[in-house]
Amino acid sequence: MQNILIKKKNLCSLDFFHEVLHSTPVILAVKSMDGLEKSITGSNRIIFVLFGDILSIPDIVSKIKDAGKIVLVHVDLIDGLTSRDIVVDFIAENTRADGILSTKTNLLKHAKSRGLLTVQRFFVLDSLSLVNIEKQFPLDYADAVEILPGVIPKVIRRIVKLIDKPVIAGGLVLDKEEVREALEAGAVSVSSSNMDLR
Repeated sequence: MQNILIKKKNLCSLDFFHEVLHSTPVILAVKSMDGLEKSITGSNRIIFVLFGDILSIPDIVSKIKDAGKIVLVHVDLIDGLTSRDIVVDFIAENTRADGILSTKTNLLKHAKSRGLLTVQRFFVLDSLSLVNIEKQFPLDYADAVEILPGVIPKVIRRIVKLIDKPVIAGGLVLDKEEVREALEAGAVSVSSSNMDLR
């Protein structure tokens, strides 16, 4: 029990997360150990972890936390973890992660109840998916929303008008011009695995 309490002291508050999010134009989305090593030496203050497995994720998160960064784990992409609430319990009790990203509402709601930060990921594939996303607002369980792909300024503007949460643009953002366009459309940050954007 004492170990869990020590880990919880490492979690950043929602206010601090939002403050850093608004001052971090590019969030690094790390997909490999090589990307991890590069990300912890950069100036980016928030890192999304999009790789790993049940055995390696505690160490991956610790490396990022030891570098003084905020870390959120995309639990849908971690090998060996399920889509049930127990995955959130595992992250909360066995890692120093500040929060999670997921496309699954049940995991985000449970993460919120465990005191973790939450980012709801949405894939905007067509106009029907956009309508379905909008039906889910106001998303009380989400601290921020990530829209993928992040290179559709018109959609970003629409989502920003509908929700009072920070909007992150992610996916297919390849250069600084696309970052600029997403930010001008109202996104507070852009997530990218392109280390040249840090």
